[in-house]
Amino acid sequence: MLKAILWLGAAGLLTPLAAWSDAPDTFPPDQIKRGAATFAEYCTPCHGERMSNPELFNLKKFPPDQRARFINSVSNGKNAMPPWRGQLKPDDIEALWSYVSTGEKD
Repeated sequence: MLKAILWLGAAGLLTPLAAWSDAPDTFPPDQIKRGAATFAEYCTPCHGERMSNPELFNLKKFPPDQRARFINSVSNGKNAMPPWRGQLKPDDIEALWSYVSTGEKD
């Protein structure tokens, strides 16, 4: 089954952000590495180095089947988390997803 996530771009047009099947995601190592670098720059102040601040929100346990929820939260913000849509491009957010969903697990 093919599912697609749409991104409302700066021009106000819906464009595909990603597509995936029900199988677990696999990502190129360079994308995960870029996601780790983006995480280190933008996310560590609150979420800790290597997702090590579980008091705020334990990203190490983020459900791997909730990609749309992750993208929405990062893009639009949630609770005390600010929206990153204006600072991060869709491919940056995809790289973050690849890192959070596959990297730095215990």
